[in-house]
Amino acid sequence: MRFTLSVCLLALPLAAWAQTPLTEAEAVRLGLTRADFADLERGAVQAAEADLLAAGLFPNPTLSYSRESVDGSPDTVEQTWMLEQAFDISGRRGLHREAASLRVAAVTAGNASRQLLMAAEIRRSFHEVLFRQETIRATETWAQRFARVEGMVGKLARAGEASGYDRRRLARERQTAEARLAAERAELDRALARLMALTGAPEDLLLKGELLPSAPTPLETVLSRLDQRPDLQSLSRRAEAADLEGRAAKRGGIPEVTVGIGPKYVDNGSTQDNGVALSLSVPLPVFDRQQAGQQRAAAEALQARAEYRLAQRRAEGELRGLYRQAEGLRATAIDYRSRAVAASPELLRIAETAYQGGESSLLELLDAYRGTLETETTALELEKRARDARIEYELLTGSVDQ
Repeated sequence: MRFTLSVCLLALPLAAWAQTPLTEAEAVRLGLTRADFADLERGAVQAAEADLLAAGLFPNPTLSYSRESVDGSPDTVEQTWMLEQAFDISGRRGLHREAASLRVAAVTAGNASRQLLMAAEIRRSFHEVLFRQETIRATETWAQRFARVEGMVGKLARAGEASGYDRRRLARERQTAEARLAAERAELDRALARLMALTGAPEDLLLKGELLPSAPTPLETVLSRLDQRPDLQSLSRRAEAADLEGRAAKRGGIPEVTVGIGPKYVDNGSTQDNGVALSLSVPLPVFDRQQAGQQRAAAEALQARAEYRLAQRRAEGELRGLYRQAEGLRATAIDYRSRAVAASPELLRIAETAYQGGESSLLELLDAYRGTLETETTALELEKRARDARIEYELLTGSVDQ
């Protein structure tokens, strides 16, 4: 809002200015389209699709051969070839296939939820770099003011109005500024390395973005579409799949029918007879009628729906709190910058004039410089906190709006 950052990363060659700036949206796109992340999502979906394929397949037919002597005579031999196939007459296979299809949808929704988490992590990292860059800019401005102070002290020293203490105090303040600047640059290096690791982008890129976020999406709009959040969609699909598995298990009392057919040969040594053999077998569901499957499916559905309700209620509460936090921090950051930061130039002018006129000491001037730096860094910290709250708010809404 206050500014649009288009700052060259520190210590980068001048040729970097010719490159296309890396925006927040582009950083997210780069991170989500990386090959490793895409393979992770594809592998999860393909594993679920394999279960769907398996659920829709018929059992393999069975080919059997038997040879036996009739009445114990080695001269009379019966040979039978039998091809047998089991048939599902209960409809369980179709229910299992529908359940597997819903589990594929649950995995797909889980991938979408993983994308949201990754996007939020990239956005936090992106704005951490922007925050560190602006902090360094403010610290460099603070350090550069010592050249002006040295000029003032030099003039006063030549006039015999500056003490040796003033010079030593100024030297220590300069050392403090240099140490603080080095620490901030180290923090920037770390934040930048993390962003590059998440996005795969080269380090010689410009960053362009705003630290202060825009106003968040209205709370009532977000709450009205909360059930579309990917993690909730995944839990809903899991519950529906478990319901279908339970329906299939309830049909455990209807057994599969196995039908067989094949040629039969009878050879008694002098004559040979041919025929067709038929078989029909049905397992009797006396003990196992899929009671365990029914209980397991009911438990899975109960668990998924309980997780759904808990996640939904928790999200509603967190969204209300985050909305108030994001709005409050944003308003505070805007107000602080428009009032406290805007007054800094005039305060510095008054402090410098007073020191040059002998109305204040060097310590008072240095305190004014430190106060200006603290005011600017406080404004940046407020904007960064407002941005972090906005990212968390959007993560809970299931969107990546910027």
